[in-house]
Amino acid sequence: MSQQLVPTSAQEAAPVNTIPLVDLSLQHAEVAEEVEAGFAEVLSAGDFIGGKAVSAFEQEYADFADARWCVGVANGTDAIEMALRAAGVGHGDEVVVPANTFIATAEAVVRIGARPVFVDVDDDSLLIDPAAVEAAVGHRTRAVVPVDLYGQVAPFEQLPAHLADRGVTVVEDGAQSQGATRHGRRAGTFGDIAATSFYPGKNLGAYGDAGAVVTDDGSLAERVRLLGAHGSPAKYQHTQFGFNSRLDTLQAVVLRAKLRRLHGWNEQRRLAAAAYDEMLAGTPGLRTPMTLPGNEHVWHLYIVRVGRRDEVLAGLQAEGIGAGVHYPVPVHLTPAMGDLGYARGAFPVSERAADEILSLPMFPGITRAQQERVVDVLLSTLRAHG
Repeated sequence: MSQQLVPTSAQEAAPVNTIPLVDLSLQHAEVAEEVEAGFAEVLSAGDFIGGKAVSAFEQEYADFADARWCVGVANGTDAIEMALRAAGVGHGDEVVVPANTFIATAEAVVRIGARPVFVDVDDDSLLIDPAAVEAAVGHRTRAVVPVDLYGQVAPFEQLPAHLADRGVTVVEDGAQSQGATRHGRRAGTFGDIAATSFYPGKNLGAYGDAGAVVTDDGSLAERVRLLGAHGSPAKYQHTQFGFNSRLDTLQAVVLRAKLRRLHGWNEQRRLAAAAYDEMLAGTPGLRTPMTLPGNEHVWHLYIVRVGRRDEVLAGLQAEGIGAGVHYPVPVHLTPAMGDLGYARGAFPVSERAADEILSLPMFPGITRAQQERVVDVLLSTLRAHG
């Protein structure tokens, strides 16, 4: 298994004692020459805004996602906001969002003048609870934003029936699920429109901020494109209110090179997750992650759940293990969302998970030896704090 997890010879010489949460240098080593050549072409042509690499990537990513349209934008938060705006969600509307997610999911809702209505998540998968969505949808609801968290697709088919008939758009937050599938269907094709992020640490990461909106609806795609170009279909023609949110041409060069390797990198993540599952099976006081039936996971993160998490985290970090927490505070309890009026106890599963979740090192190219050291330190730390 260890040979399958090592994509480059450079990794063989990497130190084992200090293990990062994410090692982006391995991916860069594989694409460096291709990216350098692509950058040189862009710089030579002065093809900086909306260049050939952008349109090529948009088509390639749409093909990858089995979608008709992909529109590159500046970052993943903009992607969510623009998807909501394109769907007609605006001031005074309500948008249902899981409490266990990164703040950007709810932040995008607030930025358009709408109100996030939080719901709890399933205790096993920590993905949005469809029954909670049913209870939260009201006459002011205009969208539901399920999040494909940690690398697996949310249970979209279990959402309340006839949402479209009730004027509710389903927006998929697929920032962590590039390449994942549910019942054979690719992430980014669930609901009416999807947003994704190419932040550097994502499964498909740029060398800075970048994002995209994916949809099978051509009219939605066109609205997103207009929004990101100051509402302008042609120079100095502004048919609607918009702003500046476009995929940078240099980032498109990086993303094209990485996209060609994403299937292989995701498979390396699956092998690494299987190794963690094997080594951690049956560990007292620890819950390993659960994959929903029908899902093919791409393991953006490998999340375990432990008691006395902060002490365990400190013990790992003291030994050079780059563990982390995604996320330590449920969104409804962050000070930024304080005016929404939610109190502790509103969403007990999300709140309990925030106190227990622990992210272990996960990246393409992590070796069996590195994983064994992570597990050895984790088990000894659990015993010390048991």
